Amino acid sequence: MKDFTHLHQPTGRLISDEERTYLFFGGTSYLGLLVNEAYIAVYKQGISIYGLNNGTSRNNNIQLGIFDIAEEAAALRFGFEDAMLVSSGYLAAQLVVRVLALQGTLLYAPNSHPALWFDVNPGVSGLMASWLEDAVKHINASKEESFVIVSNALDNLTPQHYDFSPLLKIDPNKRIVLLVDDSHGIGVVRKNKVSTELSIFDYTGIDVVVVASLAKGMGTDAGIILSSNKWIQRFRKSSFFTGASPASPAFMYAFTNSQEIYSDEFNKLQQNVKLFSDLIGNSLSHIPNFPVFSSTNPELYQKLVKEGFLISSFPYPLETDPPLNRIVLSSLHNADDLKKIAQVICD
Repeated sequence: MKDFTHLHQPTGRLISDEERTYLFFGGTSYLGLLVNEAYIAVYKQGISIYGLNNGTSRNNNIQLGIFDIAEEAAALRFGFEDAMLVSSGYLAAQLVVRVLALQGTLLYAPNSHPALWFDVNPGVSGLMASWLEDAVKHINASKEESFVIVSNALDNLTPQHYDFSPLLKIDPNKRIVLLVDDSHGIGVVRKNKVSTELSIFDYTGIDVVVVASLAKGMGTDAGIILSSNKWIQRFRKSSFFTGASPASPAFMYAFTNSQEIYSDEFNKLQQNVKLFSDLIGNSLSHIPNFPVFSSTNPELYQKLVKEGFLISSFPYPLETDPPLNRIVLSSLHNADDLKKIAQVICD
């Protein structure tokens, strides 16, 4: 099997080795911003204004204004009262989990991302729908008053959308925080929105906190926290925030000043998702509006490599399990790319 683990090139639409060039259908750059020339130009403009980085605490008495501007824009963009930006999605998740762990008992949903773990793997598996029903029963029957429900926003591997509406059946006298990691869905499944509908919890006793890496679809090396002003102010007091250097100000500038670029790439991506869904029918597992298509066929990876396509392929959920093959679309792909790989898959 060929080794593609030591590349010295962007993982964009094409990947080349000494022998041939492959069409790449993997990774997480759903909107293709990692090689988008217009986006890179805005990022370079940010470098010319702010320099490469700003390695000081956000509590420093000397501050760059772009961070406040970016956070205000992010809250407005994604429909939350307030936002906080840090250097990575992992830091955002760990910061929030450690603050919320002091507020109530952590209840982990199945297959929660490792960034959300409090030191050790919570080891929760099973079907999400069943787990939600059991969690509601457990909370309502418990003598404890405060709980923090921790979950991915969606399953980006198989893939699967999650519906959190069963949580509306929780006793309103309980104090509940719903912490959702939307790293793979934010701004990708729905334009300028998180991937799952969380407004159903407005005006309820359930507080919502969303964390995400912006390094995937949004093409920005940073992590984001979205919530109410009450919670964001608490998170700002965390040593994870005060003791860490912030994200690159140039990336904050690009994130804030690339709305038109983002919109164009989002529209291209969704057109690709629709076309590919029509082309492959039921040959692969997929969900509406999400650019990941999966297969448990162990022979698919080698079949595609032979025909000039590279996809993501690894055992799931255990190392001893058959490979889970994932065909990942991006806005970089064109209609011919999709038709070519669909023909190989469906043959």
